[in-house]
Amino acid sequence: MDTEAQTTERDRSSRPSGSGEIPDTQGPEERSRFALVSRVAEYVPGGRITLTTLVCLVFLLLLNTFVLQPFQIPSGSMERGLRIGDRVLVNKLAYRFDAGPRRGDVVVFDGSGYFGDADYIKRVVGVGRDHVVCCDKDGRLRVNGRSVDESTFLYPGDSASTVPFDVVVPDGALFVLGDHRSASSDSRDHLGSPGGGMVPVRKVIGRADWIVWPVGHLTRLHRPDGYARVPAVPGGTAPAAVGSDPADGAHG
Repeated sequence: MDTEAQTTERDRSSRPSGSGEIPDTQGPEERSRFALVSRVAEYVPGGRITLTTLVCLVFLLLLNTFVLQPFQIPSGSMERGLRIGDRVLVNKLAYRFDAGPRRGDVVVFDGSGYFGDADYIKRVVGVGRDHVVCCDKDGRLRVNGRSVDESTFLYPGDSASTVPFDVVVPDGALFVLGDHRSASSDSRDHLGSPGGGMVPVRKVIGRADWIVWPVGHLTRLHRPDGYARVPAVPGGTAPAAVGSDPADGAHG
């Protein structure tokens, strides 16, 4: 064995306790980092507690602005799934990196200039170039010639719509309906308004992914299977990725 190749320097932390030297276990980088925090805390009223609180508030503000935001449900237009007073967590990044909203998604959007000067929460039933018709001979919604089974989310006793319609959704727009059709003001009620009842994709704030309050109603919101069988329109284009606008609550 080549003993000359072994290092002769001993780890300072292994010195005998009787050597009288205090081990220096803090590196210069660690000392600098904590020293900087301490210096900043000296200039903040309340010291480290206030500094920690401010950092947490900034983090929550950034999270609320760019990633996740809670919205309160003020009406019964999305019952039976979303009840008055529920708070949903809206994923504001859901459409940042893919094609955009899909049929069956529950979205929050800015209705200014189209529905009203407020934010609304509805279900997407048609995307760009979709042909949406109500109703077929069995009273069901038809999208691109395919009848959609809405029984898993439609409010008990409601029909798909008491108002007949036959529309083609423009590129970059959405046709949206509430799940409680008899209590929802949605695309059907704005067919004669500017935009023809369609919601521009750029007005979508995000996708509602979770019911987070009350705790007893904690639920993950899933896209219904009924829309999975709707065929795509030949040559159709998916909605563009959306932008996000800050808002305080969602309306029915």
